[in-house]
Amino acid sequence: MRRRIATFDDLRDAIMAYRLPRVLIAALELNLFTAIGTDAWTVPELARDVKVSERGLAILCRNLAMAGVLKKKGEIYTNSRLGATALNAHHPAYRGDYLQLITSHWADWGRLLESVRSGLPLDHDEPEEPDYRRRFTWAMHHRTLETAPKMAAQIDLRTARTLLDLGGGPGTYAMAFLAKNPTLRATVCDRPEALAVAKEIASTHKAGARLSFLPLDMMTEAIPGTYDVIWYSNVLHIYSPKDNQAVFRRALASLNPGGRLLIQDAFLHDRNGLFPEEASLFAVSMLLFTEKGNTYSAAETRAWLADAGFERIKVLRMKKGTEDWEGGILEARSPGTNEKTRVRRIGSVRSSRSRSSH
Repeated sequence: MRRRIATFDDLRDAIMAYRLPRVLIAALELNLFTAIGTDAWTVPELARDVKVSERGLAILCRNLAMAGVLKKKGEIYTNSRLGATALNAHHPAYRGDYLQLITSHWADWGRLLESVRSGLPLDHDEPEEPDYRRRFTWAMHHRTLETAPKMAAQIDLRTARTLLDLGGGPGTYAMAFLAKNPTLRATVCDRPEALAVAKEIASTHKAGARLSFLPLDMMTEAIPGTYDVIWYSNVLHIYSPKDNQAVFRRALASLNPGGRLLIQDAFLHDRNGLFPEEASLFAVSMLLFTEKGNTYSAAETRAWLADAGFERIKVLRMKKGTEDWEGGILEARSPGTNEKTRVRRIGSVRSSRSRSSH
């Protein structure tokens, strides 16, 4: 958690924190890490290659080396491991769509006052570009590549046979759950443009044969089929409380008795709805980019789930440093008999029968 702003110096330091992010973005805008690749460069050589001034590049590279994304030895610069892989367009691990997304946010956040005044997202009156949804879906895949397997390792799905990744975009979490649970079958549900990316990703995984695809507008359509588990990850914050409550009712109708709805999102966990810090700040992104989105407290979300008819609602704590958002995920159960209760009842019946036969 960042230190509270109590003095003018605190305020100054908080505002001036923009400096290193802007250095990093400038390097990404120059495709500097791609230009460096696996080679070693002097500043004059590199400046000629990327067509910038030697003075400007020398200062930029010095700060990148200070931050650790470049390495400097004497007058020679090379990429760090991060720079040579995820930031390098020539490497298979390159995360270009996500980098493009977060880089574009610099200019978008500079227009925050527009959205504060209007209450509307930026460019709300412009249609979405046809290619945007595809690039955004790839960006979400790049964002969760490491997190999804860590989360799947901590969520026990051994008794589940069917999972719905609702609003699942690239299906990265669905694939992680399938990889962890060899008897599980999953369905990823989203817009057709997002599912096209999910199909590409699934085709590269052995477990992808157990993944199916459901194009659906979950704001207006009932969810077909029934499932043991519904995974609702990073979708809650896109919609209004009313819209999310409608989704919860549709989710409940499609869960088997005792089935689980698992919600991962940027929950606020304190009584006043201020923290964690990242959850509060993420609400600003929702103001800038969505019509009705926000971040919500775990407590109010639990109330919505109860109103929708869910039972046994609780927070599942994850190992620190492994989760997408601080504070855990929410689990809610469909009314009915869960697997453990069913096993206990079967055992009880068998025991009764055994006693009555003697």
